[in-house]
Amino acid sequence: MSIRTLASLQRHLQWALELEHATIPAYLCALYSIAEGANVAAQQQLRAVVMEEMLHMVLVANVLNAVGGCPKVDDPAFVPSYPTTLPHSDGSVCVQLRRFDREALQTFLKIERPEPPQAKPEPERYHSIGQFYDAIEAGLRQLAGELGPALFSGSVLRQVDPTRWYYGGGGRPIVVSDLASALAALDEIKAQGEGLPHSVFDDHAPFGQRELAHYFRFEQLRQGRFYRPEDSPRSGPSGDPLPLRWDQVHPMRANPRMADYAGQPEVHALMRRFNLDYTALLRALHGAFNGQPALLFEAVPMMYRLKYQAQALMQLPCGDASGETVGPSFEYCV
Repeated sequence: MSIRTLASLQRHLQWALELEHATIPAYLCALYSIAEGANVAAQQQLRAVVMEEMLHMVLVANVLNAVGGCPKVDDPAFVPSYPTTLPHSDGSVCVQLRRFDREALQTFLKIERPEPPQAKPEPERYHSIGQFYDAIEAGLRQLAGELGPALFSGSVLRQVDPTRWYYGGGGRPIVVSDLASALAALDEIKAQGEGLPHSVFDDHAPFGQRELAHYFRFEQLRQGRFYRPEDSPRSGPSGDPLPLRWDQVHPMRANPRMADYAGQPEVHALMRRFNLDYTALLRALHGAFNGQPALLFEAVPMMYRLKYQAQALMQLPCGDASGETVGPSFEYCV
């Protein structure tokens, strides 16, 4: 079923916001599980992907605001319970909170996989994220043709502009006010995730730099070799070796929950503290996407605090003979 009404468009853009967010805790768990000073190249790749996923949330929120919607982030329903599937997808990808290992890497490749050639747009039960965004783009074009400028009725004061972006990575927020800028924002999301046709680069980085799309960042980790500028999706990476040490990763138990540690008050308290701060971050992002863009600056120290808390949790033994450690659970908490 295609997107034919404004209400449907707004609903699918909210789903896109949920989709972009659902990947971030999984990427963060993998990143924070890597021991300090180890697997530096992998840390750099994961950190860049996380920053760009944050940017994707901003871009989606700008499009949603431009068409008169109200992004919902500070809401228990916004936060998935892991393990989960990509929101409103065909359920073929299981997203988990787990340490950086081969299974996590395979999941990341499935999340960011390019859409097949001539794949049809899929507004629901999509197989690739690109197909989902294709459906949103098609809906935008149709409604813009029917409603004209009235489609973009949202206040410009609700837009996050490039001066509010403090997170680094490739790309910058795009202020959305018409069909062209809305399509440009969605195109940036797609290019950064799966790349451009016949290229491993997204070509949306500032100052003319070329950045690998997310799929190919993960592919070079899988193959243990860097991409060179002349490489293509067909050739694969042909650059210097990219060695990984799987033994230099904290053995975090997959998909932790606070309830798992109800009998360990100290661990439970630390997990709750993490989740309270995580919820405060969501609250700040909600405000930033709903007319208070300056709150994005306040979110920066919150993210650093979460990092240190997550790393501390990953060094706590689970309390059994498994040898595994605790980890952050990314639960909505009040």
